[in-house]
Amino acid sequence: MTSKNMIFHHPLPLNYQATSASGIRPIKMLNAFKSLGYKVDLVTGYSAERKKRIKKIKNNIEKGLEYDFVYSESSTMPTILTDRHHLPLNPLLDFGFFKFCKRQNIKIGLFYRDIYWAFEGYGNDLNLLKIATAKLAYKYDLKNYNKYLTKLYLPSLEMGKYVPIVNGKIFEALPPGSDSNNHFDADANLSSSEDEKLNIFYVGGMSEHYQMHLLFKVVSQFPKIILTICTRENEWLSVKDTYPALTDNIKIVHKVGEDMKMLMQQADIVSVFVKPHEYWEFAAPVKLYEYLGSRKPILASNGTLAANFVKNNKIGWAIDYKPSSLTKFFVDLVNDRQKLVKVKGEMNAVAEQHTWVARAKQVQKDLKNEGSFISKSL
Repeated sequence: MTSKNMIFHHPLPLNYQATSASGIRPIKMLNAFKSLGYKVDLVTGYSAERKKRIKKIKNNIEKGLEYDFVYSESSTMPTILTDRHHLPLNPLLDFGFFKFCKRQNIKIGLFYRDIYWAFEGYGNDLNLLKIATAKLAYKYDLKNYNKYLTKLYLPSLEMGKYVPIVNGKIFEALPPGSDSNNHFDADANLSSSEDEKLNIFYVGGMSEHYQMHLLFKVVSQFPKIILTICTRENEWLSVKDTYPALTDNIKIVHKVGEDMKMLMQQADIVSVFVKPHEYWEFAAPVKLYEYLGSRKPILASNGTLAANFVKNNKIGWAIDYKPSSLTKFFVDLVNDRQKLVKVKGEMNAVAEQHTWVARAKQVQKDLKNEGSFISKSL
């Protein structure tokens, strides 16, 4: 049986204890490729370590080892600035390697994490020189992606209209996934009695991109609803004063890992009900797919990509970001808990289509089975 070999690139050390999406995703994708039977050679770490790993892979190729493809997870920082000192001391390292791989007819797919840098407000905490340097470095990334990639993967195709320089023909959606083999009964952990509290759970950031003031305000008027917000302590402290005083039915916790998952499993509903803005029209948050993997009905706000996903897959509710709309939704749900059972019954089939393994299979199909191409002389 022919061995399956691939190269996994990430311009930072892999963090197996990561709690943020940017650190979690590379680990999840790496493990998914391994579960498909791939022997994975890593090009990860800071630039000195990546340089050693690249040399070893080139030697492997010279000795006749065949790689099916390269898959790369980008950083939220520009590639050439990912060393600890953030100085571009090895500007040709990664893209020189991509150039080499393309000449060897090894296809390359890269997941491009976000486009914050192209929006107004980027770098408010940086000086003008650092902002200008970072933006030049981001554009340098995109110019090289355009030269060497077979696929530029995005959280959603809707993000593509904000990505300059790169030919849109190579864009492909590769949103986050969820862990597989999670099968739950439709009525498990459900607060079915009208006398029981209805539990709503949110996990994630509390920055300007995740404004939930309306949710807090409306929930505070419903004693039969408990809202649990699981976020980093420093993020909560930075926005606490902008929120109304907490009522007894709103809890702020700072849990991670299994403790966080336990809270999620105790919930009846999970939330991405945030104030819509332009970025949310294409953002595909990891938490949305974690929620789906836990088979928990999802509450989303209209005007976001998450709401479209929830509506199209019938895995929750998309509500207008207005007090009257959210209030009516809660009144109806508190009085008819069977709506939860109906939604949960839809979730198993949908969830299996959106696992991390499903994402890895898509990359394999895109990069391994695609027709051969002639590499350019670059």
